[in-house]
Amino acid sequence: MDETRDRDSVYCAPQAPEPSRAAGAGGGEPVADCVLCGEPTEYPESTRGATLCPVCEWQEAQRGACSG
Repeated sequence: MDETRDRDSVYCAPQAPEPSRAAGAGGGEPVADCVLCGEPTEYPESTRGATLCPVCEWQEAQRGACSG
């Protein structure tokens, strides 16, 4: 069995095209980019503070929970 082929097929699955970031899901205000990774967030650009994408939000919550 070719392990390399099996592993690559799992991780190299075709990606859906990236949606337009010019407008939010409702077609309104553009969405903000994550301050850590640059991916689109769930928040509009007018949101104050450090906006994070769902993945970075979860990672930050895990770091805070493990810090004691």
